[in-house]
Amino acid sequence: MKNNSQPEKQLKNKQRRDFIKKSTIVGAGVAATAVASTSAIAAGDTAGTEKPGQQGYQLTQHVLDYYKSADI
Repeated sequence: MKNNSQPEKQLKNKQRRDFIKKSTIVGAGVAATAVASTSAIAAGDTAGTEKPGQQGYQLTQHVLDYYKSADI
């Protein structure tokens, strides 16, 4: 008397392997999306911090006071 469970077992193993493959692909896609969206947010934040007419580093009185107190 032969046991016919061998084809069922092979089918279940194939289904498990397919599930793991698909999960890996989806996980990689989610990770890539998260990294890409974080980079876009960071790039967008730095672009909006400068006010119109502002040109780089400006040496003001409070900066000079800090330098004097820090002995730089």
